[in-house]
Amino acid sequence: MNKKLYEKIKESLTAVLPVTLIVMILCISIAPMPVETLLLFLTGAALLIIGMGLFTLGTDMAMTPIGTKVGTQLTKTKNLGFIVLACFIIGVIVTVAEPDLQVLAGQTPAVPNMVLILTVAVGVGIFLAVAFLRILFNWSLSALLIAGYTILFVIAIFVPKEFLAVAFDSGGVTTGPITVPFILALGLGLTNMRSDSNAEDDSFGLVALCSLGPILAVLILGMIYSASSGDYTPVEMPVINNTRELFLEFGREMPHYAKEVLLALSPICIFFLIFQVLFFKLRKKQMIKICIGLFYTFLGLTLFLTGVNVGFMPAGNYLGGQIASLPYRWILVPIGMLLGYYIVKAEPAVIVLNKQVEEVTGGAISQKTMMLGLSVGMAISVGLAMVRVLTGLSIFLILLPGYAIALLLSFFVPKIFTAIAFDSGGVASGPMTATFLLPFAMGACDTVGGNILMDAFGIVAMVAMTPPITIQILGLLYNKKVKTMKKYQEVEEMEDEIIDYGEEMM
Repeated sequence: MNKKLYEKIKESLTAVLPVTLIVMILCISIAPMPVETLLLFLTGAALLIIGMGLFTLGTDMAMTPIGTKVGTQLTKTKNLGFIVLACFIIGVIVTVAEPDLQVLAGQTPAVPNMVLILTVAVGVGIFLAVAFLRILFNWSLSALLIAGYTILFVIAIFVPKEFLAVAFDSGGVTTGPITVPFILALGLGLTNMRSDSNAEDDSFGLVALCSLGPILAVLILGMIYSASSGDYTPVEMPVINNTRELFLEFGREMPHYAKEVLLALSPICIFFLIFQVLFFKLRKKQMIKICIGLFYTFLGLTLFLTGVNVGFMPAGNYLGGQIASLPYRWILVPIGMLLGYYIVKAEPAVIVLNKQVEEVTGGAISQKTMMLGLSVGMAISVGLAMVRVLTGLSIFLILLPGYAIALLLSFFVPKIFTAIAFDSGGVASGPMTATFLLPFAMGACDTVGGNILMDAFGIVAMVAMTPPITIQILGLLYNKKVKTMKKYQEVEEMEDEIIDYGEEMM
């Protein structure tokens, strides 16, 4: 086996195994699960491990180089109008093809699917263009985020409450496993041509701004469309009688997800071929490597999405319902926090982000530090989501103070921490959240008799809210550590000067 592939699969095994063990322990203790549902989950976990390993290797070989080269080449043209238009088109096309957006469209009440998809895609395209202008003109990310979220919360006042949770969920869902690696690499490429000290800081923040577009789009649609026809599609529990039917269940669904991934990758491949013909002129060996990387990405994401949708979704829904039916249903909160802490490690785009952060910062912000901040943030967000399921607390009462704290922290931490923190929010809320944690919340909400559209939906939004707080708190600690080290160095230098002066006097 390829050594790099072996390492990637080993990393994904480490990420997926804790969640699998937690579910197994719950199954043999407080939440017994039908054997067929457990077998689906375990088969899905195996596909996850292989799929995530292939995906992350493919991202290293193809997605990151393509995004970086496209971003660098766009900057080289020095044509502002062309670059802005190209960023807008890239944002629209990549978003339309994002698999998670199809799921969101089917869950949003009253709005026709294509209307939602196109509106959200235009929102991402506009904000990706704005993100480029921020890099070019060195605009403050904090100022843009404050303005953006202020507008969102003002509009939210006039939107039917049935739309609020789904609207804020859309910000995390549309920045999925295809969009995130490409946008992160694009940002790195756009800043490669700059030589100033802020270029490194500005390479992040694109995902943060692109997350605003979908939320704004769905909120506006919420004011236009009536929410009276809103409903949700319950998770269907497949009936499996033997091992043959088990594998047939995955076999039937795999072509569907392969088609979704192929459609999602196609725009990126087309952009790459156009730039290859016009600008790159890469050698045959480089082209072969990128093509192999794209194949790994396609195969890995197909296996990953099949595993989480067929295996994890029914298990998550069933577990949520079982635990919520217990006399001590409050246990949903700590169990949700435990699942959240570990499940973020299995998000494919999180691994991509953490690696890029470590590389760009020269190891100053390590992958381990990033993962700790994301895991703590995820645990808090899922815990808050379970509180909402049990109490029916308005999502507005959590998101408003949460983002206020996150935006306030941006004034006290280094710029790069703010950019990385808000990027992390969009990255953490990926397919694992949509296909395991959301069904978990839906199953629990259905059992307690809550309103699923208002109380279960919103978990993705919570997942997107807490990392900006936890990562920036890490930034505060980092800043304090740097200041302490500088002060210590200054004291040492003064002591050396005094010793030198004393020696001279003698």
